[in-house]
Amino acid sequence: MQLQSHIISEIPVFDIADPLKRVAKFFKENTFSHVAVVENNILIGVLGEEDLESFEEDQKIEAFRFNLESVFVLAKTSWLDVLETFARNEANLIPVIDENGMVLGYYDLTDIVGVFIDTPFFTDPGSILVVAKGIKDYSFSEIAQIVESNNTRFIGGFITEMQNDVVQITIKIGTANLNDIAQTFRRYNYNVLFGNNDDQFLEDLKQRSDYLDKYLNV
Repeated sequence: MQLQSHIISEIPVFDIADPLKRVAKFFKENTFSHVAVVENNILIGVLGEEDLESFEEDQKIEAFRFNLESVFVLAKTSWLDVLETFARNEANLIPVIDENGMVLGYYDLTDIVGVFIDTPFFTDPGSILVVAKGIKDYSFSEIAQIVESNNTRFIGGFITEMQNDVVQITIKIGTANLNDIAQTFRRYNYNVLFGNNDDQFLEDLKQRSDYLDKYLNV
């Protein structure tokens, strides 16, 4: 999945010599969480809106050089790693750089989540299963094999929770008959937490799932 078409170049990039009050003005006029800071046109870090609460706005960004965070993605970074970067840094705006460190623009969280929701996982007809297993005992290849051994198409899956050495995986399969597949998962020592047809569950997953809320409500 290519994300480069979603790079936004209209949002400003700030120079290390710029006054901090210029950054503060940007944050007051927008709802973005971070901005890129460059030196000699090369990214040296980002400033977060929350950081400004402890900074003096009458100084230049240079005075806070060592407070800059190393948050960015490359233009070639996969969409899943981009989502992870958003979540890990509690950001809704992330700079995109080339291999030389020059800022190409930004990814906006809303755009990237929109790309995710438009994937076949959400748009293709099918049913949802939520299974759990020990973090050292599961594998996506095994999950796909279990589904396909029941002559059913494996549409996709992702980890929705990881706690106390147990991983929870939400998978989508191309059938409405879940019983045989659920029984097979149990034979492989997976705990089947949920199984339902896609319509209402997917709507709930889109709007209220902790996985997506982490991104949508940053």
